[in-house]
Amino acid sequence: MRSKLSFERLVEMGAKMGMENPLFLCHDGAAKATTRINGKEYINFSTYDYLDLNTHPEITAAVNEAALRYGTSAGASRLVGGERPPHRVLERAIADFYEVEDAIAYVSGHATNVSTLGFLFGTRDAIFYDGLAHNSLMQGARLSGAERYSYNHNDCDALEKMLRDHRAQHRRAVIVTEGLFSMDGNIPDLPRLIRLKKEFDCMLMVDEAHSLGVLGATGRGVREYFGVNPDDVDMWMSTLSKTLCGCGGFIAGRHELVEFLKYGSPGFVFSVGMPPIVAAACAKALELLQREPERVHKIQQISQFFLQYARSKGLDTGAAQGYAIVPVMVGDSMVAGFLANALFRRGIYVMPITFPAVKEGQARLRFFLSASHTEELIRRALDAVAEEIPHAQEIVDNYRREHQDETE
Repeated sequence: MRSKLSFERLVEMGAKMGMENPLFLCHDGAAKATTRINGKEYINFSTYDYLDLNTHPEITAAVNEAALRYGTSAGASRLVGGERPPHRVLERAIADFYEVEDAIAYVSGHATNVSTLGFLFGTRDAIFYDGLAHNSLMQGARLSGAERYSYNHNDCDALEKMLRDHRAQHRRAVIVTEGLFSMDGNIPDLPRLIRLKKEFDCMLMVDEAHSLGVLGATGRGVREYFGVNPDDVDMWMSTLSKTLCGCGGFIAGRHELVEFLKYGSPGFVFSVGMPPIVAAACAKALELLQREPERVHKIQQISQFFLQYARSKGLDTGAAQGYAIVPVMVGDSMVAGFLANALFRRGIYVMPITFPAVKEGQARLRFFLSASHTEELIRRALDAVAEEIPHAQEIVDNYRREHQDETE
């Protein structure tokens, strides 16, 4: 049986087979529906400017104004070096958007999850998380020292059984999920998760990194998609780097929770504060999201078009529901790499996702969509995918036949 390939081994073997490394390519400017790399234009599916807000003139103006007044750095941790008005404007805007009491903005999205879970929970507690939860959520669970229970992806029956079997053994517990899963592009059963949270006396944390601005009639995320009470979720988390085209992350919820994090969460207390220019950019992006809901409608429409057209071409889109993230399942990691290479040569920039980022045998190309994509760009890209898959498979099959000892 062929052994699992580490990512480093995959790149090494790919190089021997003539596959170019698709990582760390340098873009000449802003990456929108198209991007330029080394002077050549590509159809771009590898950045998550979901609402086509990056480079918006109002955001650029807000950044310029903030830079002139506050400079480009917060200068220190907000706890010791103080805050700037853009920090408070952003956090108030986030809390109002989620219809909760307060919010805290971290300088890193990954650190938001790691530091929040690591700080709030301890050895007497339990963290129940979806099997496809983001690395940052799993790292935060590990850091906490709490007992960790991973339930099968989107399987609320499995979660309920785990809760019945284990919840009573722990002081506190939290259920952790995503609003839109970053690998499969599907949505959790949030109403049932809320019911389970209440039945088993748990907290509930929802990571909306990819669902903010994408789900719901006005982009308010998975809560609007299902029509749930925002207070039924204890911690609303999201990054600021996707829909809000900045950098960092936030937790929104009750005021007492936010104050506790501000005075104790290591990723906030011991990290430099978010640059005021970034806070200003994110606040303006959030304003534009609410002022221009047609952007939300466009990302939803173009995502559904992508999903349906991909299926019409016989492509496997896995569990995707047609919201901003759609995988094309390939299976074999090497085939995914060669497929991405072939598409790049044809002017299409899309990343292969391979083991260990996904389970062995579940490699895929992951397409991030934007309100700036057109149906014509999508047709061109997916036509090319359908044409190139058998060629990529043939290259890998031939190599393995000729170098059987190396690939076992």
